[in-house]
This record gives sequence, structure tokens and C-alpha cells, in this order.
Amino acid sequence: MMISVELNSNASEKIHYNHSDYPMFIRRGLLSLYPNYTAPNHWHDDIELIAVLDGEMKYHVNVEILLLKKGEGIVINSGQMHFGFSDTQSECDFICVLLHPMLLCPIHSFERDYLQPVISQQGFAFALLRPGIEWQHQIYERILALYEHCSRKAAPLWILSEFSAIWALLYENLPKSTSNGMRQTRDLTILKNMVGFIQQSYPKKITLSDIAASGAVGQSKCCRLFASYFSLSPVAYLNQYRLNKSLSLLKETDLSILEIALSVGFGNASYYAETLRRWMGKSPSEFKKQLHKELPI
Repeated sequence: MMISVELNSNASEKIHYNHSDYPMFIRRGLLSLYPNYTAPNHWHDDIELIAVLDGEMKYHVNVEILLLKKGEGIVINSGQMHFGFSDTQSECDFICVLLHPMLLCPIHSFERDYLQPVISQQGFAFALLRPGIEWQHQIYERILALYEHCSRKAAPLWILSEFSAIWALLYENLPKSTSNGMRQTRDLTILKNMVGFIQQSYPKKITLSDIAASGAVGQSKCCRLFASYFSLSPVAYLNQYRLNKSLSLLKETDLSILEIALSVGFGNASYYAETLRRWMGKSPSEFKKQLHKELPI
């Protein structure tokens, strides 16, 4: 069944943790379960850890695109824009872990001395995990251990133990901040404001001027930021967000194609169907038929 990522109004991901009382999310996934083998671009306060078990995928973090192969992984810092994808629609089997930094703060001095220096480091948007570097390989192996701990009776305690060890490795091995970190932080804040505006206002008519104004920048800088962080124009991002919203309606409601098109901000059913076909290679009705075939009897 195709996966849809829920996003909050500020573009951060709405995370459904494994344990309601502990901010921990751990699962094994396939890239093919996302529309067009592409997860929505998003951010969250949680630390994200990815370990590739088989295949490969590209990972877009802020303005960089990285290739992750079998046996490799990545750690993504809090608050960074990111998503995994395959432009060749190749399969990737991976483990995804989201852990909130508050887990590492039993007392204030832990937060002051060990947590904030890493989270606020302007040069640390992500850390690649390559098998040839010992401390990075250790983190990769601990991501696998996190997944194995999920079924244990004291899972939250074991997961906290692994997360603490991962954080210690990051704290001791991360390089110093880069000089352009502050500028990138400002640009990321502007981008989050514009994305938040899109996600709050997508059912309405939105122009490029509206999107740029929400970030208090000119249209040219607005376009540069979307191209750098998403490899999309602002209008293409808006349409892709609308399409993602429409997929949930196609799966979960009996609304007509016209009703769905209008509810997500497309002016008419034919333009919506044409845009979805270009994006997914399927019309809305073909997508619904595919869903019915996948449903269990």
C-alpha cells in the first residue's frame, strides 16, 4: 500500500511514534511504497537515521543530493529539509529511525554540554555513514540494533541506550562548523515560512508573488531557494503538494474526481487529471483501480 507522509502546517512531519509515551519512530521501508519512488520533502525536530539494507537511493538534504548504497546510511540533524528518492525508480530497502533529542536530556547540563552543541552546529546538517570509517560504521550498526530492539519488552530503554551511544559518536567525531552555515540557516528559515504558507493555503488560488511575499523575499530569490532545496519551482512544489493531498482523498473517500480536484486547489478536473498523469503516469481513475486491486479480500 502506498505511503503518504502527513505534514503539519509549518511543513514539519506529523510523526506517529511507535510508543505513545516515548518520542521514538522506527520502521523498515521500501522506496517503491512512495509515489514516484519519492518521499515528500519535509523537516522535523527529531533526529533522523537511515540505514540502507539493499539497493540504493538518493537523499536530498537542504541543497545537497547524496547517494546512499547498501551498507551506508545518514544521520540528519534536527530542523533540516530532507527526503529520499530514486529518479530511476529503483528499489531501496531501508531502516528509518526518528528520535527526539529530548530523550537525551535527563538533566539540564546534558542538554547544555552535549545536546545543543551538536544540534546548533551550523555545519552539521547531516553526517554520512560510510562502511570504511569506523565511527560511522558503528552508528550504522547501531541503527540496525535499534530496529531489532523494537520487539523487546524494555524496548524504550534499549533504544535510549543505543541513541546515547550514537550521540556520543557524533559529539566526538563531527567536524567544526563551516563559514557559510549562518547564511544557510537564514535561507532555510525563509524557505520554511514559504512552504508553511503553501501547506496552509494550497486549496486557494496561490501565485508566485504570494509565495515570495510569505517569505518576505523577491520572486527571483524565492525561485532560487526552491530550486536549491527542492529541485523544483515554487509552482511545481505547490502542484506536487496538491497532488500528494489528492492521493489521500482518492484512497480514503468516495469523492468524485471533480470534487477532489477542487478541494486541493486545482481549477478543474481535466487539468488535475493531466497533472497527475504527468507526475505518476496514471490518471485518477487508474490510480483508484490500482488501489482496489491491492486491497485484501
